[in-house]
Parts: sequence; structure tokens; C-alpha cells
Amino acid sequence: MTTTQRTPRPARTVLPQAEAVIDLDAVAENVRALREYAGPAAVMAVVKADAYNHGAVPVARAALAAGARELGVTTLGEALALRAAGIEAPILSWLHTADSDFAPAVEAGVELGLSSPRHLAAVVEAARQVGVTATVTVKVDTGLNRNGVAVDEWDDMLRDLGRAQAEGAVRVRGAFSHLAHGDEPEHPGNAEQRDRLSEAVADLRRHQLAPEVVHLSNSAATVTRPDLRFDMVRPGIAMYGLTPIPELGDLGFRPVMTVRARVVLVKKVKAGDGVSYGHTWTAPADTTVALLPMGYADGIRRNLSGRIEVQLGGRRCPQIGRVCMDQVVVDLGPDGAGVSEGDEALFFGDGRHGEPNAQDWADKLDTINYEIVTGIGGRTVRTYVGAKGA
Repeated sequence: MTTTQRTPRPARTVLPQAEAVIDLDAVAENVRALREYAGPAAVMAVVKADAYNHGAVPVARAALAAGARELGVTTLGEALALRAAGIEAPILSWLHTADSDFAPAVEAGVELGLSSPRHLAAVVEAARQVGVTATVTVKVDTGLNRNGVAVDEWDDMLRDLGRAQAEGAVRVRGAFSHLAHGDEPEHPGNAEQRDRLSEAVADLRRHQLAPEVVHLSNSAATVTRPDLRFDMVRPGIAMYGLTPIPELGDLGFRPVMTVRARVVLVKKVKAGDGVSYGHTWTAPADTTVALLPMGYADGIRRNLSGRIEVQLGGRRCPQIGRVCMDQVVVDLGPDGAGVSEGDEALFFGDGRHGEPNAQDWADKLDTINYEIVTGIGGRTVRTYVGAKGA
């Protein structure tokens, strides 16, 4: 039998059909801007939820290189993933069930936010198990009534912290809280929460549990309320270039995420013909349409149907018909805007090319820009640009 050897086919570079491009230089610029806003306070870069869906490890590295001193996440898994990637900076993790396995985090030097005596007891047990003193920060509920030590458990928490620190099971490094009205700079609740946190810190000091670092400010408070800085600020959304208070306009941040897709098909549609499910849009005249391979499974919300524009062919083109699971259709007009299959369409970005931004989508949905960027996913490929690399 004769066999024929095949010549290996040369590898081809194929661009992603749908892509979320993360600009790490923009991350660095935003961190530097936040450091200016923070004045003498240190900056903790919040990289929870996979850095607001931007990629925790590369964003953390870019933020630290730009001068952020510490990192903040919610879950133990998020913290340990950063450690596994070789990141040695201080990491605070603050949302856990009391029966979590704290031992790996204690061994890895992850700082643990404590919200009840039960959480403290579990951390003490983990510290005894691994023979390492756990570094902890007390989260104080100053009025958000969410995560944090409740008022009726505060005395018990002080007592138990004193015993645990005397034993050498824990070291109380910090105290922090979270604002309920941070995006309303003049709300009286902000000052009330500041004062309650100050009172809690005074209690800790009276019990020989003096915290080294105290923090309260989120992005909004960082840029509007210098009286809430304490020792460190804890910005999240602003680091990703989105404003925490849209009413204030441009605060000097550059959006980090650009969502784009390549045109998979261009076709003519005659006047009177409908487009997409239910024919909710009918062509008023002969036109040309383009098909883009992103849909509600990828974060293009179905209730945006017929309400957004994309930047394509050098101009804004309306999305028409219903958003589908995998695809959307845009109207190019009768001239086709010079668009060809394979061309790049911008859903949202930093606006430098005339495209919408995430806040535009948030306004249409009566929601916040956080929800827009954290919702991009599905088949969307995340890629990185910028001098810091991924």
C-alpha cells in the first residue's frame, strides 16, 4: 500500500469574530489619576469579579505598576488566583461564608475581612491549623446594612479579637467600611458613616487593637470627598475608566474596554422587508444591512433591540430588529457605507473613534455602567493591548 505524506498547512492568523479589547495603558493612566485624587492616601485597586470583567491578573499587574499599593477582591478564590499568578502585593478578601476553608488564604498571606465573630472563629481555627498568624481587617457595618460587623455584635467582636490577637492567631491590620451613598457626594449619610467608622477605630484602639490602615472611600468618594480618605481609598469602577457619578461629566478617566466585532455578512434588503425575529423593523426603503456575530448570549442585552448604534464604515449605524442570541443586524443605508465583510464594528469603547461608550448603554437601560462592562462575555474573546502587556 502506498502512503502519501501531506505538506503541513501554514498556520493562519484569524482575528476573533467578537472581542473585548482591554487597554492596560488606560488602566495605568486611570490609577495615576486616582492617586492624584487620593492625595496622601494610598490606593487599593479593586479587582473583584475578574477585575470587573477586564481580567484580574493583567489589570492587577498594570495597576500595581502604576502605583496602586494593594489589591481588593471579594472571594478567597479570587485572592488565591492572584497569588498563584505570582502577585505578592497585599490582597484583601472580604466576602466569605463562616464555614469557608480559610487555611490556604492564611498560608498565602491573604488579608481577610471579618464581618462577624463567627468568621473570626473560623479564621482563628485555620491559623491554628497551619501555624501561621492570620492578617485580618475588621469590616464595620456603618449603615449600609450589608456586609460588616453588626452593632449588636460589636462588643463580642472586640472581646474575641483581643483574645485572638493575644494568642497570636491573628494580627488586626485594618478596619474598613463601605458607603451607602457614595455616588451622592452631599448626602449626610456619608459623614455619618465616616464618624461611625472613626468611632469603631477608637474602640479598637482602646482594646489595644489599633489598626494600621483604615479605608472607606469608593471611586465616587475618592474624587469628591477628601474628608473620607482616611489612610487609603478603594476605587473600583473609575480604574476601568468609567465615571462613578455620570452627572459630574468627565472626571479624567479613560474607558479601558472596547467591544468590537467583525462583519460576517453584508446584504441588500428591499423596501417593505422585515429584519430579524418578529419583523419588528421593516425597511422603509431599499437598504444594505450588516450582520455582526454578537448577541444576548455575549452581553448585548435583548432589551437594547433597536436602541443602540455601532461605529461602522466611519459613521454611527443603527442596530435594527431584535437582538438575537448570537447576532445583531445594523442598517448601513442604501450606499452600504463602504462596508465589507470582515470589517470591524465598534459597539462601545472610549469614544476616540466616534463610537458610543458604556455609559450610553447604561442610560438606555436605566442602569449603571458597571452592569454593562461586567455583562460582556459568552463567545467574546478578551485581548490585551498596552505597554504593560497581559
